[in-house]
This record gives sequence, C-alpha cells and structure tokens, in this order.
Amino acid sequence: MVEGGFAKFFQKKSFFRFAQKYQPLGSGEPEEETHEECELKIIEKEKEVTVLPPKDACKCHKEDLAKALNVDLQTGLSESSVLQRRLKHGWNEFSVENTEPVWKKYLDQFKNPLILLLLASALVSVITKEYEDAASIAMAVLIVVTVAFIQEYRSEKSLEELNKLVPPECNCLREGKLQHLLARELVPGDIIYLSVGDRVPADLRLIEVTDLLVDESSFTGEAEPCNKTDSVLLEAGDITTLSNVVFMGTLVRYGKGKGVVIGTGENSQFGEVFKMMQAEETPKTPLQKSMDRLGKQLTLFSFGIIGLIMLIGWLQGKHLLSMFTIGVSLAVAAIPEGLPIVVTVTLVLGILRMAKKRVIVKKLPIVETLGCCNVICSDKTGTLTANEMTVTWLVTSDGFQAEVSGVGYNGEGNVYLLPSKEILKEFSNVSVGKLVEAGCVVNNAIIRKNTMIGQPTEGALIALAMKMELADIKDIYVRKKEIPFSSEQKWMAVKCTLKNQDQEDIYFMKGAFEEVIRYCTLYNSGGISLPLTPQQKAFYQQEEKRMGSSGLRVLALASGPELGKLTFLGLVGIIDPPRAGVREAVQVLFESGVSVKMITGDALETAVAIGQNIGLCNGKLKAMSGEELDQLAEAELSSAVKNVSIFFRTSPKHKLKIIKALQRSGAVVSMTGDGVNDAVALKSADIGIAMGQAGTDVSKEAANMILVDDDFSTVMNAIEEGKGIFYNIKNFVRFQLSTSISALSLITLSTVLNLPNPLNAMQILWINIIMDGPPAQSLGVEPVDQDAIKQPPRCITDTILSKSLILKIFMSAIIIISGTLFVFWKENPKSGITPRTTTMTFTCFVFFDLFNALTCRSQTKLIFEIGFFRNRMFLYSVLGSFLGQLAVIYVPPLQKIFQTENLRVLDLLFLTGLASSVFIVSEFVKLCEKRCCRPKHTKGCHN
Repeated sequence: MVEGGFAKFFQKKSFFRFAQKYQPLGSGEPEEETHEECELKIIEKEKEVTVLPPKDACKCHKEDLAKALNVDLQTGLSESSVLQRRLKHGWNEFSVENTEPVWKKYLDQFKNPLILLLLASALVSVITKEYEDAASIAMAVLIVVTVAFIQEYRSEKSLEELNKLVPPECNCLREGKLQHLLARELVPGDIIYLSVGDRVPADLRLIEVTDLLVDESSFTGEAEPCNKTDSVLLEAGDITTLSNVVFMGTLVRYGKGKGVVIGTGENSQFGEVFKMMQAEETPKTPLQKSMDRLGKQLTLFSFGIIGLIMLIGWLQGKHLLSMFTIGVSLAVAAIPEGLPIVVTVTLVLGILRMAKKRVIVKKLPIVETLGCCNVICSDKTGTLTANEMTVTWLVTSDGFQAEVSGVGYNGEGNVYLLPSKEILKEFSNVSVGKLVEAGCVVNNAIIRKNTMIGQPTEGALIALAMKMELADIKDIYVRKKEIPFSSEQKWMAVKCTLKNQDQEDIYFMKGAFEEVIRYCTLYNSGGISLPLTPQQKAFYQQEEKRMGSSGLRVLALASGPELGKLTFLGLVGIIDPPRAGVREAVQVLFESGVSVKMITGDALETAVAIGQNIGLCNGKLKAMSGEELDQLAEAELSSAVKNVSIFFRTSPKHKLKIIKALQRSGAVVSMTGDGVNDAVALKSADIGIAMGQAGTDVSKEAANMILVDDDFSTVMNAIEEGKGIFYNIKNFVRFQLSTSISALSLITLSTVLNLPNPLNAMQILWINIIMDGPPAQSLGVEPVDQDAIKQPPRCITDTILSKSLILKIFMSAIIIISGTLFVFWKENPKSGITPRTTTMTFTCFVFFDLFNALTCRSQTKLIFEIGFFRNRMFLYSVLGSFLGQLAVIYVPPLQKIFQTENLRVLDLLFLTGLASSVFIVSEFVKLCEKRCCRPKHTKGCHN
C-alpha cells in the first residue's frame, strides 16, 4: 500500500519525471519497446521519401504517387511524419546564405582606384604637413564611401524578398482534419485544397479538380489561365505543358482542386529561379567603369608629373628629396578630389528628379547607365500590355463589324459600328446587342470596383457588356443548368429561363468556333433566325481565321431552345492590348537609336500582333522561338539576337540566354518585367526595370529600377535623365581639370624656370576651394537638356575624358595660363614681387575660373540657348565666389591672411575683360562645331 502510494505520488509530480521509469514489473515495457520499433520503422520510411520532380510526378497514377510520398490521400500526413520530413527537407521557404559582414562590405568601398588614390594623396599631405588638405580629402572620401555603401546595402535584399511571394497561409489535410496552416510549414506529401483566389503554396501534383484554371503568367508570360486536370500524362514536355501540376506562387483564377505537395522551398520550380538568381552576378555599370578608367588615367598623369619634376630638378642639381616632395605635392594638387562628391551629388539629384516622375531608382549609378543603353528587352504580359484581357473586335452573324475601345475590366470605352463609327448602346443594333447579351449570360465572372473575379476571358465579355450598358441583362434570366467548359469539348453552355415568365428554356453557348458551329442550324439576321447555309459557314470560318492571324483569341457565341438547334450570333475577338503610351515610347526610343525587343511566352500570332500594334522595329519584325534559341550555338546566338525583335514561347532560361548573348555582342541591355519568370533576367541585365503595381515582389527586388505607375513610357524619362547626368559629369570634369592643369602648370613653370612663385599657399588653397566648391558642384545640377533624348546612346567604350573633351580642357587651360602669366609679367616690377603683383595674378586666376565655369555649363549649346537663369544654384555659387574674392581683396583681416592689397575699379574691369576671353573663345568653338560638324551629332554608337 505504501509502495503503491509513493508510486502514485511520484507520477503526479512532474518534477520527479525519473520516477515514472520505475514501474511495477510487467506493467508496460514490452508495449514501449513495440512502440519504439514502430517509431524506428516510420522514421526509416520517412527518410526514404524524396522530392518528386514535376516531370516525374505528372506521369504517376494516384496510387503510385501515394506510395512514393508515403501518404494516405484520404487522411493526409500524421504530425510525426511531418516532423521527420521537415528535418530532411526543411521549411517551405528560401534561406539566403550569410554573405560578407557589414563592416567588410563597407571596407570594400575603398577598393575603388580613385578612392585609393585620394587616400594616398591624404597620406602624402600628412607627410608634407599639409594637414588642411589631408582633412578635406579624408572627409571627401568618407562622405562618398558612406553614401555609396548605404545605397548598395539597401539594394542587396533581392534574395530575401523571394519569401514575400510565398503565400503565408493554405488549407491542408492532416490526420483526417482540414487545417489552416502557414505555407512555410508544408512538407512533401501534404494534401492541399485549392479554391478561387488562392496562391499555390508549393509545387503540387493534382489528384482532384473541378473546372480548375490557374494563372501561371508570372512563370510563363501567358496571359490566359491554364486549364488543369488530374489525369496522368504519358509524356512530360516543358512546364507549360504539365496540366496536372501547379506551381508555387501561381494564382487560382477559377474552380477548385486538391493536390499533393511534390516540391517545397528551393526544391520547387520557384526555387529553380531562386538558385539561378543567387548564382547571377550584377554587372558593373558603365559609370563605374568610366570612373575606374579615369582614376587610372589620373594616377598615370600624377606619376608622370612626379617623374618629370624629379628629372628636371636632378638635372638642375637640386636636392632629390626636396624635388620628390614638390613633385608629389603637385600631383596631389592635380587630382580633382571633388570629382567623386560631385558625381554622387549629381546622381542623387537625378534620382530625386526621377522619383517625382514616379520612378524609383535603387542604385546611384543606374540612372546614368540608361544613357548608354541601346537595347531594351521587355516582357510582354503586364509590361508592354496591361495583363487585362479585352474585347477589341466583334463580327455578327449577319456581317456587321464593330471595334471596341478601352482597356481592362471596367466600363470605360465604347463599341463603334464600322464603317460609320456610330457608338452602340444596348440594342441600338439588334445583332450586336444579342451577341453581347449571350457573352454576358454564359458567364461566371464578376467585376466589382474595377476588380475582376473569375476567368479573364469571361471578365472581358462582362467589361464589353458594361460598355454597351448591358451588364445587368443576365439578371433577367434564371440559370437552371450549366455545362462547364472543358479542354476536350472546348465550349461552355448554360440553360436559362426568363424570370417571372412562362416561356421555354433557352441555351446560351460560347467556345471555339469549330465546336460551336456544329451545334448551330440557324444564324441571326437582325433579330430573325434564318437557315445556316454552307456559304455563311465559309464566311464565318474566313473571319475567324483573319481574326486569329491578327493575334486575337476568337470566341463564337450562339443561343437557342436546345443544343443542336442553336442560332449562331457571331464572333468576339479578345486580346491583352498594349498599355497607353507604349507605341509612342517605342517610336521615340527607335528614333534615338534604342532597339526594343519583346520577350514573351505567348504564341507567334499574338506576339506579332502586339509587336505590330506598338510599332516594334518600325514594323520590320523578325521573330524567333525558344526552341530555335536552344538549337543555336553561343557564337551564332550572339549574332542572331541582334536582328530579332520578337522572342516567343520563351522560358526564364531563354530570357537569360538572350540578355547574355546581347551583352557578348557589346550591347548595353535593359530588361523590363513584372513576373517571377523575369527575376533572373532583371538581375543579369545591365539595368533591370520592374513594374510597381503589377510586378511581383521578386521582380521588384531583383530590379535596379521600379516604374511606380507601370508606365513603360517613363523609361524615356529615365534615359533622358541618364544622358543629362553624364553630360553634367563631363561639364564638371572639364571645369575642374582645366583649373587643376592651369594651377599646376603655373607652379611647375615657376619651379622649372627658377621664377618666384606667382601665388602663395593661402591663395592656392582659396583657388582649390573654388575649384572643388560651390561653382564646381553647381555644374552637376544643371537641368537636363530637352534635346538629350534625341541623342544616340553613348558608346560603352567611351571614357569621360574623350579626345574632344581633352582638347577643350587644354584649350581652356592654355588661355588661363597665358592670361595669368601675362598679368604676372605686366605687374612684376624689377625690384621683386609685391603684394599688388600676387593680388592681380591671384584675382586674374579666380576671374578666369568663374568665366570658365560659365562656359562649362554645356559642351554643345551656347549660353544664350541654355539660358542664364536656368541653373539658379550656379548663379548663387558664382555670385558668392565673386563676393568672396572681393572680401579677400578689400577686408583688412583677410588681406593679412592672403597677403593682398586694395585694387582699383579699373584694375577689376581690366581683369574681367581679360578673363572673359576663356568664355568668348569657348563659345566661338561651340558655334564653329555647330556649323561645321553637324553630321557627327546624329551618329550614335550602335553596338
């Protein structure tokens, strides 16, 4: 009794769990051992369960599928099975591998050659005790590196964002109960129930379906939902042909279904895109390449100066170490440390301007990249088109034809009777009215607040009825029976009767023409049914072929008292039409030397119809299929893709292939897209552009740029901005280098010729402030020239320092040096240098600088063409510098610091007239270029 009491006590106390092991003999050990053996067997079986590839799963019978995945199709998995499978297959999500730590990414920014050169300059400045220069250079480097790091760190989230597209919840059968679970909890073998509006939570092999239609446009680019079945397939083609498999991330548009999970996380079809994206490196932008080249060029220039000064000094018998110090100091003065800051500021301001135009740019150099983009590869569905099926053409049974305007699932637009262009409403034309009525009644779609629920084709018919003010006509009928659409019969019919009336039943039918016409014995002629003749059938067949060849999806409609005795009503042409403004954008891009290529999963006829509609390649279309792409070798592909404007029946791998081939041929490629199937191509392109509204999270994060309003035509604004930004950077480089070379040459000449220094240290520092300060920086915010979009794309091989720019830099430098030396010579008395000499020389150089900045606002346009007041920041900067210079000359405390003295008004007028020569000569050169070299302006770089 006591022993039994203690046993009960121990069993009740949870903290004495060990007591439960000590039970009377024979009480339960054999049962526990049997239970453990069962558990081991289950674990062994669970370990054998593997993921089924879609191409294998589609060939399996239900029984084989259940056996392969070790699941009861009626009750689902047990919780213990789920735990074991999760240990093996992991969660149904994507894990981004931990890459470099944040501090290492920050330090990587310092690998830029220009940054390294600036750091070297700062080090030399410290060694030579030029602490002010060292501090300013270090601060410049810190600002540039930090801004670049923040921008790039924020944009490297593309792989993590894939998780957002994985649907968060689903309906799953486990242990005989239907449960509402998070999608991440699914494992291979789970039984999933699908209904309208559900996102598919994993790759599923369907085992039961009822009129199931799935939108796979994010994978395949096909606008029309795929009809799904649960029957076994004898052969497996590509993913578009697997009718008994649905893929993670796709959307159920209609019907319902039940399926077994065959792939989760990275083992799903979605995961294949993830792996490809993970492996894809983002290429360097043209601006980064140009900046790298400029950094190397300036390095060589600097070392050349050092070598030259040391050689001359050594030949003159001067101390070698002192000559080395002078040489390095001069080289440091030649490096425009303001260049990275101005480039960054210019790009940031460009991004802010783009944001106002509803375009989000995620990386600083990306906007400029578009300036030299010469090929835009665009996805069709959702990018060039709205991904909203729309009726565009009607042909009635008695020969009337009508055109339909307006796009999308709304009542905006009209039906125009041809050729009179009369707007039709309700039954103003009986034949058109009856055709639209039939389309509205034999329909299960619903449109509420411009949102369509149901099949897109049916949504298009409802939108047509709304335009004709017949959307409510289906309410006068009571539906008695529905014969659903199937891929075998290719038609759908409903049996109805009029409300509150004792009339015979009436059937409405829609479907493929060749199937519907078989059930018709009559045709409608102005509301009267007449016998259907072979001639009439031939006419309808001809119209159906004509509409089909123009890329329309053709539906036939009929009505009548019974199947087999229907009255043919006519044909309806449906297409996913181009977005508004796309045609105009393509035309402008074509004229500016940018080639637009369309990549789609659609059939040839539909792709060509859209291509012609938007004016691709000025109407001279050449198409290539995904199969043809696979057959071409790498070298052949690179030459072939340049001439092709439409790629049809393509997969994500084909898109990547096309972009890589174009890049090998020397093109700068932009890719626009909105689906999961575009993500890899968006990342591998020189610039990826995603749609903000219709775009999936994956495409938005893989892209470098997002069009907020899904407006393809805003790409033009981006290209215009990109070209303008590069021109502004060139303007700044011209100003800064011409000033650098002038200051450097003055000091070098005085050193080599053993002349007194025309400028003292504080005056050189002031000139450096002007050279790198507000006047220089304000050149980077010059508004974009309106003619920029008309210019051809910039060659990728072009450097910032082109031959033309170098000549202009040296021309300005020679004028500045000559004018300054003339003033120095004129004001240099025989007794030696006086404060007046340095003040006149110093002021002359500063005035030359300000006039040089004025002409550097544009490389091609005269100051009168761009306007004095367009860039107000520049005016304020120049005015501030001018007032600052007057303060240096006339304010006593500053006179002591800069060793200056008062100048007369006539002196200032003389210096202004002399300094304006750099402006006058530069403007004259622009005028000569305009008149003599006009043909060169129209030539572009067509890689």
